[in-house]
Amino acid sequence: MAHISAETSGVFVIACTPFEENGAIDAASIDSMIDFYYEKGADGLTILGMMGEAPKLTQAESIDITRQTLARSGAKPVVVGVSAPGLAAIGELTKAVMDLGAAGVMVAPPSSLRTDDQIITYYRNVVETIGTDVPVVLQDFPLVTGVQISAKTLGVIFEAHPSIVMLKHEDWPGLQKITDLRNAEAKGSRRVSILCGNGGVFLPEEMQRGADGAMTGFAYPEMMVEVCRLSGEGRHDEAQDLFDAYLPLMRYEQQPGLGLAVRKYVLAKRGAISSAAQRRPGASLNAAAIAEVERLIARQDRKLGGSK
Repeated sequence: MAHISAETSGVFVIACTPFEENGAIDAASIDSMIDFYYEKGADGLTILGMMGEAPKLTQAESIDITRQTLARSGAKPVVVGVSAPGLAAIGELTKAVMDLGAAGVMVAPPSSLRTDDQIITYYRNVVETIGTDVPVVLQDFPLVTGVQISAKTLGVIFEAHPSIVMLKHEDWPGLQKITDLRNAEAKGSRRVSILCGNGGVFLPEEMQRGADGAMTGFAYPEMMVEVCRLSGEGRHDEAQDLFDAYLPLMRYEQQPGLGLAVRKYVLAKRGAISSAAQRRPGASLNAAAIAEVERLIARQDRKLGGSK
């Protein structure tokens, strides 16, 4: 399996982790979910991220899920989230998944980091721990981590560590950060791939600012694939029109604490996974919320002429 690089583009879906109602990992649904994502046009996957309930998994489970995902994905690239409170755990999981054939690993900063120097030092320590031959995705998600990383600080990190080849951009508001990074590259800074998260809610604008694609888990990946394609062809109005049809459901999914429940419900409804269950602790949708999601899906389907 090829590694990710600074030129990687497209849609890497952030995969959920399917569970049975009793909290056990649903191995059959892992396969059906992977097939679903690729059938909808995904270029690759990212597993064991925040929306993959990674903190609820044991190290052994994380490795087993990676092994199964890689086997099912064939030649498609799979990035594995290895974020952890300590460097030893990051190093151990990174070695295991890279030995299995992962395309790279994703690392978010711990919430304890406050200054630019601390952030720069942290990523230097990560690269020293896992080795310079491992491609790294730097996950910039301050809404969850609480760690603010400026474009300038990102540039310092990228210049110092060529193995950090991709930014998972999830700052909000963060469109200017994309522009600043691309402007710096135009002046000679090292290029990195930029794939964007936040459920895809700013994808048309992010693509116009210079992003290379999406790395998020909205349950209609075919929309993200098509928006990226149209944007790459300069057909921005068409991309926006398509995006707008899905926006109400994307907005609903952005509710803090409820987003994963919505996403898993829709994935189960679409047949990608057998159950919307989360491993405890986790939120679930009550009858009123389910009715709202169903209404949004029905309206979306009408706008799209009945597509599923």
